[in-house]
Amino acid sequence: MKKAIPRVLLTCLWLSLIAAPSPGAGPVKDEVAGVWPIERLQNEVPAFQIEDPEAPIRSLIYEGEKVAGQPTGVFAFYASPVTLGVAKEEETFPGIVLIHGGGGTAFSDWVWLWAKRGYAAIAMDLSGHRPPPPTYDEKGEKISDHGHDRAARTKLPSGGLDQGHPEKFDCIGGPVDDDWPYHAVANVMKAHTILRSMAEVDPERTAVTGISWGGYTTCLAASLDDRFKAAVPVYGCGFLHEGESVQKPSIDKLGDRRAAWIAAYDPGSHLGNCIVPTFWVNGTHDIHYPLDSYSKSTALVKGPRRFRIQPRMAHGHPPGWAPTEIGIFVDSILKDGVPLPTVGEMSVHAETVTLPFTSATEVLKAELHYTTATGKRSDREWKSLAADVEEDKVIAKGLPADANTWLMTLTDERGAMVTSAVGLR
Repeated sequence: MKKAIPRVLLTCLWLSLIAAPSPGAGPVKDEVAGVWPIERLQNEVPAFQIEDPEAPIRSLIYEGEKVAGQPTGVFAFYASPVTLGVAKEEETFPGIVLIHGGGGTAFSDWVWLWAKRGYAAIAMDLSGHRPPPPTYDEKGEKISDHGHDRAARTKLPSGGLDQGHPEKFDCIGGPVDDDWPYHAVANVMKAHTILRSMAEVDPERTAVTGISWGGYTTCLAASLDDRFKAAVPVYGCGFLHEGESVQKPSIDKLGDRRAAWIAAYDPGSHLGNCIVPTFWVNGTHDIHYPLDSYSKSTALVKGPRRFRIQPRMAHGHPPGWAPTEIGIFVDSILKDGVPLPTVGEMSVHAETVTLPFTSATEVLKAELHYTTATGKRSDREWKSLAADVEEDKVIAKGLPADANTWLMTLTDERGAMVTSAVGLR
């Protein structure tokens, strides 16, 4: 086995590498907030260095966008069936980009999950830090890491912007090199370009998923990067400046810069360009991405859409990557797997709600979920009614006339759940 390069030496080599001039690595010309150099980000593979080329999950640092004219490095974990030692000779795999949420990092647990599913996966840290290295048991199985422990992370010597609210909101105005949303999307696209350059990756079969702020970033990346074939925003959406989103106060505080931030960095300003098949995962009571903002966001997408809106879904990284439906959805597009049921448009006549569907699997259960309560969405009480499953539709009776928000869930023989879009009035 080859010896890993010592981290101190590697850092010195890396700093000299990214400090050297490279084509397209200079400042963005004619910088405009909300505009990204798509051609460069898609076509130029950033310089990167793998620290541990024999590890099951590999640590790498790649060239990020410049901050104040200075080069930056972005840390990422990468794994695939090849790095896990289970690939057949000359076999290629689909790839997926994994985007953490606020307070998160590159999670090796998440990369391991997708590599075990048969994907090449890359997860980057979008705060200029690096988490601790993964650990394994005596059988070579991964031990759950300390990636969720912020104190265990270290700042990269060449790390870029952190991920606090000043970097996300107060940045608007002037050059984009201090705008976290700009860097997040650009560095995600760079990770995608690196992923597609890997020998074991089929570049025409790649997807992206992100959680919370990563779901927000997924919305932007899927709207801008047409190389993705599937996208799964978890919780994240646009219209953060409306309704009850916890982000709204930070946007309102921008004053006369508020409209500029919305136009540049709210996903609602970009999702109309999204043609990528999307699977929208959220909960009925999410305080970060409430259902009214969520519905406006999903309605903008031009590509095929599916939904999984779980009653009272918890908000967090492990809950965000846990749903088995995410893997089923991505498999159905990148691996010709059996797809999730497809639902049509929900209709309401008096108290009866009807939802047409088609499915390659048997739908065993359906329910209508609704609320008549008012007040803060995250505090409203919801009720559920069983629905009748027919050959090509589900029917529920009993929707109250004063219901203001409702949806239907369908669960198939695999235990996979999909939902209708949200009904609002």
